Amino acid sequence: MTKRTIPARRFIKPSFESLIEKKRDGGEFTQEEIRFIIDSTLDGEMPQHQLAALMMAIYFSNMSAQETADLTEEMMLSGEVIDLSSIAKPKIDKYSTGGVGDKTALVLVPLAMASGVVVPMMCGVEHDYVINTLDKLSAFPGFKSHLSIDGFVSQLSRIGGAIVAQDEKLAPADGKFYALRKETGTIPSLPLITGSVLSKKLAEGSEGLVIDVKWGNGSFIKDLEQAKQLARSMTRVGRSMKRRCVALVTDMNQPLGDTVGTALEIKEAIQLLKGEGPEDMKELVLKLGMEIVRLAGVAGSTLSAKQTVQRHLTDGSALQKFKDLVKAQGGDTAFIDHPEKFPAARHIRKLPAPKRGYVHTINAAMIARGVHLLGAGKENSHDKIDYSVGVSEIKKVGTQVKQGEPLMMIHYNDESKLEQALNYFKDAYRLAPKRPTPPPLIVERVA
Repeated sequence: MTKRTIPARRFIKPSFESLIEKKRDGGEFTQEEIRFIIDSTLDGEMPQHQLAALMMAIYFSNMSAQETADLTEEMMLSGEVIDLSSIAKPKIDKYSTGGVGDKTALVLVPLAMASGVVVPMMCGVEHDYVINTLDKLSAFPGFKSHLSIDGFVSQLSRIGGAIVAQDEKLAPADGKFYALRKETGTIPSLPLITGSVLSKKLAEGSEGLVIDVKWGNGSFIKDLEQAKQLARSMTRVGRSMKRRCVALVTDMNQPLGDTVGTALEIKEAIQLLKGEGPEDMKELVLKLGMEIVRLAGVAGSTLSAKQTVQRHLTDGSALQKFKDLVKAQGGDTAFIDHPEKFPAARHIRKLPAPKRGYVHTINAAMIARGVHLLGAGKENSHDKIDYSVGVSEIKKVGTQVKQGEPLMMIHYNDESKLEQALNYFKDAYRLAPKRPTPPPLIVERVA
């Protein structure tokens, strides 16, 4: 592990006001100025109101590619950087901007491990109403999401993978920035997203990163062009920091897979690790898995990468690696062999189609909010998750339905919570008389 050391240099400290004005007027920060901003944030010297003004100035005036790279590096070096050079195998992580029903990390980490790739995954905060990977894994009794940095490195050395909570010692400047961005409406700033994600991911010790940038009504990125710009920004900065990096821009205008919840999504991930499961999830796991093994140098050609991924999904090796990971972090692996052991909701009710037609659009965010209201999410850190609730058998865009046929099955325990959630579920679907063309799952590859 290393910490930043600042070389002695002639640098005249600017005033915070002058920095805000410079960015407000479209000026470009030097690396020294960015370092000064990071240090002043960590030391508490920059007042919150001025830091908030700076965030807003960056939001409106943007940052150049060089500024974004400098910001990322300084944020990464604001805390500890994990040294994984003692591990000989390639170290590649995967990051997603977050999506409704996205359980790909649960499949991709063990799949990469089975392919000979070490995956040092630390998970941060997801955007509102999206159930994060660690909350899903907590459905396994005994599962520990917090490891010390030494414990994290040790587990990577032993089994080749870990999925843990973000360590506060890594990129602490980002934690301060992110809290303020939530309060000031500057979360969507592309340079701030880039700096936030890459500073933490590269501080984990990753040599490369596969990024899934989601766009649509189920993502905080609603605009496709903005998603493409973010993919380009992340890969460009990653390369400038001498890391291998590739991004896929993927659709989040409907939930991924057939389920949204905690235990329900874990069960679907187990299906996928057996080579089964819904087609859209299989497609995304295949494409992201191919990118991981190619980036790692485990597979040279596209065909070789595809064969590698498909083999480990069907021969049981990826499933075994999932067991290894859950066991290493204290979870009960009997739930993998017997998914029926996961808690089941007391009630299951269908959401009937109000008329005959085709599913024209689905608002994934509304489904996520409904599932959250059922009890699958947390309003605060003290809340308990109801692992049994959620939705399954989700009818996708382009599916023909008859009046009264279920658009989804709702798993719930509390009637009062159901009544609140039903409003979101009903409003999430739009039916039309003509079959729409389903949107492509993978829109663009940026490398």
